[in-house]
Amino acid sequence: MLIGEVARRSGVSARMLRHYESLGLLRPTGRTGAGYREYSREDVRRVLDIESLRSLGLPLREVGRALDDPGLTPSALVGDLIRQTRERIAAETELLTRLRRIDAAEPAGWDDVLRVIALLRSLGSKSADARQRAALSSAGEVQVPVEALVQAVLSETDPNVAGALRWALARSDDGAPALLAEGLDSPLAAVRERAVRALAELTGAEATDRLREALASPDPAVRGHAALELGTRGEADAVPTLVDMIVAGRNDTDAADALSRLSTSGTGTGDTATADRIATGLVDRLAPGAEQAPARGRLTQALAGIPGTTVTAALRELSHDADRAVALTAVYLLQRRDAP
Repeated sequence: MLIGEVARRSGVSARMLRHYESLGLLRPTGRTGAGYREYSREDVRRVLDIESLRSLGLPLREVGRALDDPGLTPSALVGDLIRQTRERIAAETELLTRLRRIDAAEPAGWDDVLRVIALLRSLGSKSADARQRAALSSAGEVQVPVEALVQAVLSETDPNVAGALRWALARSDDGAPALLAEGLDSPLAAVRERAVRALAELTGAEATDRLREALASPDPAVRGHAALELGTRGEADAVPTLVDMIVAGRNDTDAADALSRLSTSGTGTGDTATADRIATGLVDRLAPGAEQAPARGRLTQALAGIPGTTVTAALRELSHDADRAVALTAVYLLQRRDAP
């Protein structure tokens, strides 16, 4: 059959068939008396094989090797293709992310585009100083998109730069709480802690809601940061976690301070219901045998900042506790409560 018939059957143009021939990929079986190329059914199958391998992303040189070199194993060739494809996808994904971030900045002109690109590059710089300058300048006339700031916050290891990034994020547009909440599920503990610390510096109802959700995190560090911040916001949902922190001796002084603030929030003279809830949570853990001696000592000390009759009654009972350290602490706290 002639080249036109091969093109019709294979779907490959005559021009491309000639190109394959020039590369040595395809050789016509013969020529007609008039000098036209003549192809066999095997030649057509060869064309289809070439197209099949090209569909995998193989360059034509590799297609020829695959078809003609019996020593070339498919696994090696396919393995290389997988690696190259992953690298290409990663590069394209990075480009797509950069374009989306530039678009999110809503640049008014090419000068704005260039400034956003410069800020994004600085945020990814190896220099901590450059990253910090980018963070501090990101709240200017041309802002870095929230997504880029969140990524920078979650990956930053330098404490000074991290602080600047959290500052910039707190002044950015909406959307940061949801993006940071995704970081709370990271397999890396450091990323989870960065996410909750950044959330703690955001104001607004959504950030508070995300912090409440963080109280259910399996990571004690995440729960602790969330509880401490919620305590300063007057959120009583933080009470159980704060009590757990005192028992565990993890930021127990800060946790006790947060409980004290919670118990006196709202009216200025004390929220009786919240104070009683806090007192009950502490007293229940103080039951003999419920906790080890060091934890009972910390729980007793935490009662100092909680107002109300529930705590007073508990301290009177604890003043006779079998643990001398607990009893002495209770007596001292009672004397302070009774002092004018």
